[in-house]
Amino acid sequence: MPSLVTRFHLLLLAVTLAITGVALLRIPATFAFPAHWSGSAADWLWPRNLALAVAPSLALLLLLGFFILGRLLTRNQFAKSQHILDPLLSLLLGILSATQLGLLLTGIGSDLDVIRLTGFGLGIVLLVLGVVLFEAERHTYAGLRMPWPIAADAAWTLVHRATGTATSLAGMGLLALAWFDVGIGLLALAFASAIVIPGLEAGITMMLGRR
Repeated sequence: MPSLVTRFHLLLLAVTLAITGVALLRIPATFAFPAHWSGSAADWLWPRNLALAVAPSLALLLLLGFFILGRLLTRNQFAKSQHILDPLLSLLLGILSATQLGLLLTGIGSDLDVIRLTGFGLGIVLLVLGVVLFEAERHTYAGLRMPWPIAADAAWTLVHRATGTATSLAGMGLLALAWFDVGIGLLALAFASAIVIPGLEAGITMMLGRR
């Protein structure tokens, strides 16, 4: 049975673990990451060990979850959803690797803010994806893939325009947060929200569209 977890995904996990190892060696154990700034002072700090443990833990959970999901899908379901789930897992793992690299650079005193750059990049990707979804025309192999079909053309259009709008707003929100440099804490939370909320909105709108 084919798996949703590929060698490329394992490579991204290895990269995240390698960055974590370097960070543990280079960043003092007493260091705390400034997760949010209030004026010129940090009012939200992340202890080193706690902050560095988040990305590897989430990466392992994602790989386990997608592996189990791949086993639960039938061959037909797997074939129809692989082209979406594969890049989605790659995107999520890539965000975790980039965030971990940002923590490493912050901890060693580098001026290169990779987490903000990730925010700009992900924001642009979501903004473009939102426009594509909003303008999408109905097609057998295009559009959102969900466990249930959308029979009516009007419902299909409603779901895609609502999801496209939510995705674009998530992208613009990330761009704004990265631009105003709100701190790595809010940006990291925004990464998760920007990925999860449009998907939840799509599912809710699609369920309502079936009625």
